[in-house]
Amino acid sequence: MDTLCTIHSEALPGFTTAARTQLLVVDGPDAGRAELIGALGLVAGTGEECGLVLCDERVSRRHLEVIPKGSHFVVRDLASKNGTLYEGSSISEVSVGAGATFKIGHTFVRIVPQATAIELAPSQSRRFGELVGESLVMRELFAVLELAAQSDVTVLLEGATGTGKELAARGLHHEGARRRGAFVAVDCGALPENLLESELFGHVRGAFTGAVEARKGAFVRAHGGTLFLDELDSMSAAAQARLLRVIEERRVRPVGADTDREVDVRLIGGSRRDLSQLVAEGGFRPDLFYRLSVVRLTLPALAARREDLPSLVKELLRRRGFEADGDLPPALLGHGWPGNVRELRNVVERALALSPGAATLGDLRWSLALAPTAQSEPLSLRADLPYADAKERLLDAFEQRYLRDLWARTDGNLSEAARISGVDRKHLRMLLRRQKIIEGD
Repeated sequence: MDTLCTIHSEALPGFTTAARTQLLVVDGPDAGRAELIGALGLVAGTGEECGLVLCDERVSRRHLEVIPKGSHFVVRDLASKNGTLYEGSSISEVSVGAGATFKIGHTFVRIVPQATAIELAPSQSRRFGELVGESLVMRELFAVLELAAQSDVTVLLEGATGTGKELAARGLHHEGARRRGAFVAVDCGALPENLLESELFGHVRGAFTGAVEARKGAFVRAHGGTLFLDELDSMSAAAQARLLRVIEERRVRPVGADTDREVDVRLIGGSRRDLSQLVAEGGFRPDLFYRLSVVRLTLPALAARREDLPSLVKELLRRRGFEADGDLPPALLGHGWPGNVRELRNVVERALALSPGAATLGDLRWSLALAPTAQSEPLSLRADLPYADAKERLLDAFEQRYLRDLWARTDGNLSEAARISGVDRKHLRMLLRRQKIIEGD
C-alpha cells in the first residue's frame, strides 16, 4: 500500500494544505485527463504546446486559458472557432471559483482541487468503532477516520473484500454528529441493474411489474443520517449518471414518480478496485469519482498487518463469549488470508463450532477450521478402491467440506443454512451432527 489517504485541500477540519488545483476533463474523448494549474496558468487545446492537450476535433489548437487570481480563476476563450460555454452561455472572459465547469467542443472541463497525500500522527487508540488493530498502518488509518468523523465530508473507502470497509463506514457514522440518524448500507454489486435504482431512489406503486406498493429508497431511508454505497466499481454508466445527479442536487426522484424529494445524507462510498484506475480505463465517470473522493482512504489487507492477528482473534472470540489467553498457533500466523478479516472471522466461527468444550486457545481445532479455505487441492478420488467405496468416501468428504463452509457462512443459523442449501431443517441438523459440526444426542 503506497498511500494510505488522500484529501482535497482543507477537506478535513483542522487540516490545511497549500491550495493546488487542476483542470480535469470530466466528459469527452479525453475523460479523466487532468493537468495542474500553475502560478502562470494553463492553456487547453489540441496543440502540442498546450499544458492540457486534447484530441477533440471541435477544440481549437489554443482554445482556453485558466489563470489563478487569488482564490479565484480568470478563464479566457482564446478566440476559439467553436467558443467556450459556461453555464450555457458563450464567454470571452469570466472569473470563477473552483468547481466551475466549461464546455469546449464535445469536451467538458472542470477546475477541481488536486488530491494531496495526508500524513497524520498515528492514533493512540487501538480501535475505531468495530475496527481493531495494533499495527502502525491501522493506527494511521484510525487517525484519519477520527478526523473525518468530525465533519460530513464525503469519504471513499477502497480495499479488497473483507478488509472492513463497512465497519469503517459504521464507525464514521457512530462517531459523527449524525449518530442519532439512520445508517443505511447498500451493496451495489449484489443488485441487478433493474433493481439498483429502485433500491437507491425508491419507486411508486405500479412503476414496474411487481411494484405492488410504493417503497422508500436508500437515500430517503438515510435522510438525516449516513448512506454507505459499497461496490461502486460495479455500477453501470446509467446508474453512475443518476447517482451523480442526486449527489449534486441533493434531491431524488423515485422510479415512476413525477416529483423530486430533498434528501440530507452523509455519503460514504466503497470499492474493491482502485477507482482512479477505473476512471483512466473509461469504466467510471471522472466527475462522480471527484465528487466521492474528497477524502480517499485505502484499507490494508490482513496479510499486510499480521501483527494484528492476536488482537483480532481474541476480539472475535470475545464477541462470541469465549475469553481465553495464549499464543496463536503457527497455522494462523502463516496463513495467507486472501479473504482478509472476513475470512478470519469465518475461521474463528468454524474453530468454535468444531471444538465444543474448548477452554483455551490451544484447545480450538484451528487446523480443521482453516481447511475449507486453506485447502486448494481437489477432493481426492480413490481409484484403488471398489467403485462403491470410492464414491462413498468422496461424497463424505464433499459433505463435510460443504457443511463446514455453510455453517460458517451463516454464523451457525440453522434456518439460514437450510434456506441456502435447500435442505430441510431436520435433515440438515442430522447431517451436521453426523459430521460432528454440532453436538447431538
